Parts: sequence; C-alpha cells; structure tokens
Amino acid sequence: MQPPFPFDNSYARLPARFFARLPPTPVSGPSLIRVNGPLARDLALDPAWLASGEGVAVLAGNRVPEGAEPIATAYAGHQFGHFVPQLGDGRALLLGEVVGRDGARRDIQLKGAGPTPFSRAGDGRAALGPVLREYLVSEAMAALGIPTTRALAAVATGERVIRESVLPGAVLTRVAASHIRVGTFQFFAARGDTEGLRALADHVIARHDPEAGAAEAPYRALLDGVIARQADLVARWLLVGFVHGVMNTDNMSVAGETIDYGPCAFLDTYDPKTAFSSIDRHGRYAYGNQPRIALWNLTRLAEALLPLLADDEAAAVAEAEAALGGFAPRFEAAYHEGLNRKLGLATRREGDSDLASDLLALMAENQADFTLTFRRLGEAAAGPGAGEPVRSLFVDPTAFDGWALRWRERLAAEARDPSATAAAMRAANPAFIPRNHRVEEMIEAAVERSDFAPFENLLRVLSRPYDDQPAGARYAEPPEGGGAGYRTFCGT
Repeated sequence: MQPPFPFDNSYARLPARFFARLPPTPVSGPSLIRVNGPLARDLALDPAWLASGEGVAVLAGNRVPEGAEPIATAYAGHQFGHFVPQLGDGRALLLGEVVGRDGARRDIQLKGAGPTPFSRAGDGRAALGPVLREYLVSEAMAALGIPTTRALAAVATGERVIRESVLPGAVLTRVAASHIRVGTFQFFAARGDTEGLRALADHVIARHDPEAGAAEAPYRALLDGVIARQADLVARWLLVGFVHGVMNTDNMSVAGETIDYGPCAFLDTYDPKTAFSSIDRHGRYAYGNQPRIALWNLTRLAEALLPLLADDEAAAVAEAEAALGGFAPRFEAAYHEGLNRKLGLATRREGDSDLASDLLALMAENQADFTLTFRRLGEAAAGPGAGEPVRSLFVDPTAFDGWALRWRERLAAEARDPSATAAAMRAANPAFIPRNHRVEEMIEAAVERSDFAPFENLLRVLSRPYDDQPAGARYAEPPEGGGAGYRTFCGT
C-alpha cells in the first residue's frame, strides 16, 4: 500500500545543525475545518484520506505519518531592521517533502504544531483567526497568479490559546516550494559557518536553481536567481495592491514565493504610504516601500553569501554589488509591463510609464479605490460613454477626464478592437480581492460563533478573482470610508 504521504525529505538529510528533530505536540480535540481537494490531488495526495479520522490526526499533529521526519528549521533574521541571530521555527514543524504530479518538490509543514527549541518561551500554537486568514489569503494569491505558499488544510484543535484574549486554536498545513529564507543564510553567516553556508547554497541550487549549478560562478548565479524572483514577486504584489506587512528577512523566501501572512492586507483607497500592521509604527513596510525593502533584504542575503562569491573580499563585494544592481531594472520592467496590461496596452511605448504614474497620482489625490478603478477602467475601454462608473470613484470626477483623453489616444495607437482590449483588461484587473472588512467578518464569524459559512463563501468567490460573479457582488464592494484606520496584528 502506498503511504498517504510519499515523502522524500532532502532538507532532513542536511547536517544536524540545520534543524531540531522533534514530533508535533498532540492536541486534545482535533476536528477538520477544510481540506484543499484540488491542491491535495496536485500533490498526489488523497483528499478523502486527509479528511478521514486518521488524516485529521496527522493534520493536527496527533500522529506522525510513515516517512515523515518532523523538524523545526533554524534561521536568523532582521526584524524591522534589527538583527536577531537565532529565530527558527517556533511553532511550525516541517513534516517532509513530496513530489507532486507536476514533478515539483514541495514542503508539507504544520503551523501551530506546538513548542520547539526555537519558540523563545512561546506556546508554539496558532489561533484560529490567523490560520483562516493565511488559508484564505494564500489561496486568493494563488488564484490571482502570484507565487505563494499554499494551504492544504486547516484543523481546529479543541484547545484555547492565550493572546490578548483567550482564542480557539487551530493548525494550518502549509505547502511551499521550500521554507528556506534569506534568514536561513544569515543564520550560518552570523556564526562564521562557511561550511554550513556552502551546504545550504548547494541545496538551494539543486532544488531551486539547477541551471546555476552548471554556471561558471554558481553562487553568483544563485544570488542572481533569488534577486530576479523577488523583483518579479514584489512587482506582482504592487499590481494587486497587496501589503505584506512584515517584510523581515526571515519572511523572504529564496524560492520567490509569498510567505507568512500574519499582518497582511490589501489596499482599498489607493495611498502608497499605507501600512496596516499595528507594529509597523513608522511605515517601514508600507505599500510603496516594498520594493526598497526587498532590495534591502536582498543586500543582507548578498552579505551572507560573500564568503562563497570570491576568495578575495573586494572581489566578493564587487560580485554582490553587480548582482544587486540587477534588482531595479528587473523590478521596473516587471512592474511597468504589469501596469501596461492593467491599462489595456499590449505594447510598450515612450510615455507609458508617465501615463500610469499620473493615474496613480490622481487616484491618491482623489481617494479612489485601487481595485475598482482598474476593473472599471476595463469597462471604460469600450468608449467614452462607458467611463462614468470609473470616474465616479474620484472625489473630483473631472480630474479623471483629462487623463482619460490621453489614455484613449494611447489605446487608439494599439490598433486593437475595443472588445479585445476590455477582455485583456478583465484578465489583468481582478474584480475580487480579499477585502479587509470581509476577511474580518469571516474571522469574527468563525471565532465568535463557530460559523464557517462566511469563510467558505469568501473562499469560493476568491477562487475566481477575474470573473464577473453577480451573486458575489458584495464581496467586490469597498468598506465605508475607504478602509481608513484598518489595522492588522501578527497573531503570534
């Protein structure tokens, strides 16, 4: 009989100092909230088995399945700019790795599985609200086409966790290309452990950058690859109005996936200075700062890799600086190509960046909703008479009119049928994002009333973000007041 999880655990074969081995801590009353059937099948797993009593026991941490090698991985990190030499998985355990139907290797991790040697006096548990937030938002990001960790399952524990109040507990089963972070490299660099650093880099090359292994300078190629993936990722965040909220180096995946959804949120009213996290008092991780912070984090990765880039320190620094110099052009290209798609422009011409920037400035000045402006702009592509829904989003609708004339002139130069333009814009501009007020409503229903219907309903709508869904129209509506004053919390 084939085991429920066909594990092949490459990270657990690395040296012992990379992790701590320990089993999950059992919970008293596990019950299934949801299994992600399509994702399970992609991973060559049986959703029915996962939903069975035996499967739920595994997903809750009450049973270690055959082939699993539970480990808490070690890493360090800069948190809000301050270096912490040892962090690590304080409430998560990597059960192992599976190879899916597409041939890709992915981690299976239990988040909220109990204390580990890295818990730093924490309880190692997760509250229900943050588990549901991460499940819903990570799956929404996947549907939006943005690289992300995924949610395989959520299980209630039947136990309570103490945060600012007493809350129901839960465990999230998270799937990732890997859980290796910039902070993982920093962990070994901070200890002067060049042997460990090299072993980690070789592992990442084999797993994520096999072409780098054949390069003349494989570790420089590795750095180039991580930089390119992060530049593309952050550009995609900006294009849908996503604010990560806690871009610490331990929350930056070298695989180029969005990871750790604690205080994340989405823009309602467009303002590049928007920062939702209650602990980000100075806006370090504000929406508009995310590209700058990504480069800052990547600079820390380059510093960690210096011993591998060249034997001579000056030569190593030169290699690092050359690699980091590739971030800005890669990001700008990805971001402005994405903005062109959002504006219905299939080609790039001089002045396109100014056209997009001018619209964003008008949106900020006129408190326009980010998602609705671009979605309704697609409707306006049909002709001047179809522009009222988008111009009504501006405090001063006439501010939109002058810009719209320039936009229509630019569209005319595309020589594309208006219906084709509108269809392309619908495919680039989602109608539905995880609106912050709807996410909070969903969490409140589950935590306060054990009502998971709002979670299921919202998840269903967000699985088709680019489709018109009249029955789910209320999920596209912004909150009253444009979401001013909304705050998020990390949930740890």
